[in-house]
Amino acid sequence: MKLAKARISDGTLVVAAVHADSIQPLDLTQISNCHSLSDILHSDDPAGLARFLLRPDTMPIPLDQVDLLAPIDDQEVWAAGVTYKRSQVARMEESESGASHYDKVYDADRPELFMKATASRVSGPGQPVRVRKDSQWSVPEPEFTLVLNPSGKIVGYTIGNDMSARDIEGENPLYLPQAKVYRQCAGLGPVIMLADEPLTLDEVQIELIISRDGSEAFKGRTDLSQLHRSLEDLAKWLYTESEFPAGAFLMTGTGIVPDDNFTLENGDHVAITISGIGTLENPVVKDA
Repeated sequence: MKLAKARISDGTLVVAAVHADSIQPLDLTQISNCHSLSDILHSDDPAGLARFLLRPDTMPIPLDQVDLLAPIDDQEVWAAGVTYKRSQVARMEESESGASHYDKVYDADRPELFMKATASRVSGPGQPVRVRKDSQWSVPEPEFTLVLNPSGKIVGYTIGNDMSARDIEGENPLYLPQAKVYRQCAGLGPVIMLADEPLTLDEVQIELIISRDGSEAFKGRTDLSQLHRSLEDLAKWLYTESEFPAGAFLMTGTGIVPDDNFTLENGDHVAITISGIGTLENPVVKDA
């Protein structure tokens, strides 16, 4: 089952079940303490509650008549690094001073985890993601993203775009927060696929397509079986000695990194597709 936040034609914001080509708003008035998407996600049975709130007489609305929004309320967005072999190699190539650190963290028990964004820094479907104006080498990082409830349970999955200034991080690993955290630094969406069925990792395909001036500038693909760590292990480490009363999103790292001579430019278009979830599309902006 897929859930989303959406704005319908009259401007009303709704939480909805997402079908192949339509959405069906949920009736949140049926339960007194259910007011948001997070309230559903953090319930004991998100799928069961969503089905209960899905009134059979609510008319579906075609997807092309609504705007899907980032499926985030007050959660923090975190990210894991160096979780794919391709990411390990790329980080070592970009940073002469910190290459050994990236090599060591790939096989260490403790993963690299970092704060990525607050809700105000997150872009939803169709909204711009940003390249820092002081970066000359920036890329999107397509990431399978966990949706976690306050107790750390994986309750859903979505698509994340961890925008990264590779030159800033490569200059000195201590610049990681500046390379990763800034306005419009993350994309999330378009929907949350509830974790009500087991995942077959090698069937979860991840594809990145970057378009420039109407032509394909880069294309890459991987699958979730290439992830070096388990999803449960990453979630466990995030919640070790940390509390997330509003829940959290955890981007699980990228296995797709454009060649070293590629950088995003103002006006580019990023499309990230993950099987079972959908496609997250964002234009790219960069100030002169």
